[in-house]
Amino acid sequence: MVDEEDRKSEDPSGADAEHGTTVVNTPVYTPFDTRSLDAEAQAPAPAPGVHEELDYVPDGGREAWLVVMGSSLALFASAGMINAYGTFQDYYETTLLPASSSSSIAFIGSLQVFFLYLLGTFTGRIFDAHGTKVMIPLGSFLCVFSLMMVSLCQKDKPYQVFLSHGVLFGIGIALLFSPSIAVLGHWFRKRRALVIGLATGGSASGGVVFPILLENLIPKVGFGWAVRISAFILLACLTVSCLTIRTRLPLSGNLSFRTAIDLGGFRDPRYTLATIGSFLLFYGFFIPYFYIQIYADFRGVSPHIGHYLLAILNAMNVPSRILPGYMADKVGPLNVFIPCAVVCSALILGLWLPAQTAAVVSFSALYGLFSGAFVSLLPTYIATISPREKYGARLGSVYMIVAVATLVGTPTGGALLKQADESHFRTLIIFCGVMIVAGTSVLAAAGVVGSRRLRHKFRRIYQRKRRGPAEVVEKPKMEDGVFETCP
Repeated sequence: MVDEEDRKSEDPSGADAEHGTTVVNTPVYTPFDTRSLDAEAQAPAPAPGVHEELDYVPDGGREAWLVVMGSSLALFASAGMINAYGTFQDYYETTLLPASSSSSIAFIGSLQVFFLYLLGTFTGRIFDAHGTKVMIPLGSFLCVFSLMMVSLCQKDKPYQVFLSHGVLFGIGIALLFSPSIAVLGHWFRKRRALVIGLATGGSASGGVVFPILLENLIPKVGFGWAVRISAFILLACLTVSCLTIRTRLPLSGNLSFRTAIDLGGFRDPRYTLATIGSFLLFYGFFIPYFYIQIYADFRGVSPHIGHYLLAILNAMNVPSRILPGYMADKVGPLNVFIPCAVVCSALILGLWLPAQTAAVVSFSALYGLFSGAFVSLLPTYIATISPREKYGARLGSVYMIVAVATLVGTPTGGALLKQADESHFRTLIIFCGVMIVAGTSVLAAAGVVGSRRLRHKFRRIYQRKRRGPAEVVEKPKMEDGVFETCP
């Protein structure tokens, strides 16, 4: 992992040399905050008297906090439904799509995450040019409309669920997520990490509310009306978002996707290793979210408990979206990211694998507590190793790779779980754990490459082993005559 001195000296985003504090316009915590200097360069040059107004950031006030509320509700309604997909997965497998494989049903949910990451970069560029006036209303309409279409899906018609819940809903949340995060940078600077943590906590809160809501409504009013009620809740939340989310800074008005992706970062070994590690981590990251409820049913966990496991997992995600980021500001993102990933690996292989009944609940709570760092700390680390003017494009390149991992990760798990028995669940859990362990190891390698102190230490160990004891010579010190063994 990276020590504090190396972190400060190698942070290209800019730091105060005297006080060691991060420059206020350095992007942190923002998964899709793709504003860059490219967009700023394209914007019309402000009049001389406007510079002071552009430098001013409210960092509070009624309008600013209304934007935070609108962003939280937008993420609650959009990404919160992604976190609740485990409930849909269980219902689709047992009732609506019993003839479809677990892998095919998981592909529908992974498609939502795929669109979220893939389109996030491009919606960030649209935000730079035109703000939120188009994307927030359009994304709101698509999310509500798609859920209404899901409520009308017929039994054993997987193409209907694929188009409505996978494609249409995935595009809708992609249009909502990026601008809801990026707009916070218009209103906050010193409190930016706090408000982004509050906003992204909304998605975890949605993952608590919607599974409980659906589990209670489906037996009483049926699947169709349960989904329609959820859609009306989304309509209410997103209406508030449309009324409260607005930009403050001038927009470029010039839409260009040429600089949305930057492959030049792969010349940096830290960036390359971070991308590979992220691919491996996100390949297995969502598997517990999709399959923990099915596993609980297999283990015979009481429905009064088992049907709330996904809500427990997402509830513990709320603090893990905020606290790791706060700690990362103090000690460096990898110094928080890697321990969280190590704990998740241990939980999967050491707690979920042999879990029976009570241990399943413990695993859900602890995995939710530590896995939230994956989402918030990846963009933070990319920001520390990328030039500020290329951060959005570099992050976009990483998310293009992550999007592929999220698209194929849970369907791969479904392919391994051909039937719900001991052997197939064991294979699924081991596969998930191995992917997390592999991703953690690659991230640790990125930390070693990025730390001069650790590089020097490993180089000396390697040279000592290569030379052997026969080549060790003694060299006197010039001052006190004490001899020192030199490699």
